[in-house]
Amino acid sequence: MLAHRTIALDAMGGDHGPNVVVEGASISLTRHPGMDFILYGDQKAIEEELQKFPALAERSKIVHTESVIAMDAKPSQALRRGKGSSMWSAIEAVKNEEAHVTVSAGNTGALMAMSKLILRPMSAIERPAIAALWPTVKSECIVLDVGANIGADARQLADFALMGAAMARALFHLERPSVALLNVGVEEIKGDEDVKQAHAWLKETNGLPLDYRGFLEGDQIGQGTVDVVVVEGFAGNIALKTAEGTAKQIGQYLRDAMSRTVFSKLGAMLARGGFKVLRHKMDPRRVNGGTFLGLNGVVIKSHGGTDALGFASAVDLGYEMAQSGLIGRLAEDLVTFHHRIGQNAAE
Repeated sequence: MLAHRTIALDAMGGDHGPNVVVEGASISLTRHPGMDFILYGDQKAIEEELQKFPALAERSKIVHTESVIAMDAKPSQALRRGKGSSMWSAIEAVKNEEAHVTVSAGNTGALMAMSKLILRPMSAIERPAIAALWPTVKSECIVLDVGANIGADARQLADFALMGAAMARALFHLERPSVALLNVGVEEIKGDEDVKQAHAWLKETNGLPLDYRGFLEGDQIGQGTVDVVVVEGFAGNIALKTAEGTAKQIGQYLRDAMSRTVFSKLGAMLARGGFKVLRHKMDPRRVNGGTFLGLNGVVIKSHGGTDALGFASAVDLGYEMAQSGLIGRLAEDLVTFHHRIGQNAAE
């Protein structure tokens, strides 16, 4: 039986604020009835939206906040001026155990900076990472880091592997998720020294709750070759944005081709069912939501420009992560891994 969970929402975050946040929460509630919500932000604006969704209103509490973190605010500014804002308060609810998870569509840099300050990284983690769900021809995989850090050393890459595997166990219900390091080739001689050192540690450390597969090239991510793809944040963010842009480009190519002539329009009508399936698979709203991994609490970052369906996916993800017991499992994995690295170094 699934446990009851409380979700803290930064109702003012993103490009659309309460309009999208409230409707998205309502959609998610229909999928996961065992949720309550605490919405942080302008009480009047939130109440106006909640009136449209009576079922959600019954399961929601509003906490009024005076300030909002701007989407273009620098992380340093957000930390200095953010206390008491809707974003800060939503994160603090997790720290104070008033909520199980925070979901925000607000400024990514500010959200990560505040989350690190309020929740603190786990004891064995040097840098938290942002993990994204990535559609594949088989199903979905997890890619991290997709933008929390610029660069990563060997230890951090190895930690990312453990964090991604813990998330895969939680979401995909796998005992030993398959994991690979993204690299410029699959040969062991390729890649920089940090990537090769992380590869050596993961390959040689026995007893980890993952199936390490070695190196992976970029064109293999979408093939669903592994459950978890590990990469440092600079390259990971570029890969993510490139994939999103390519999906839009292919969609535009298809629309142009199917409307070119009378016969192509007829073909499009006959293939309408197939195109509907394709559109669903390529819809980025379906996998919206990046998980901040490596913190003493769960924070989900929704795309700032998404609509209600996209925000609902981020809330769904938050609920599933809250159900998983991720933090405790990951803490155990990290202790085991670093202990064995230390033993190998001593030998």
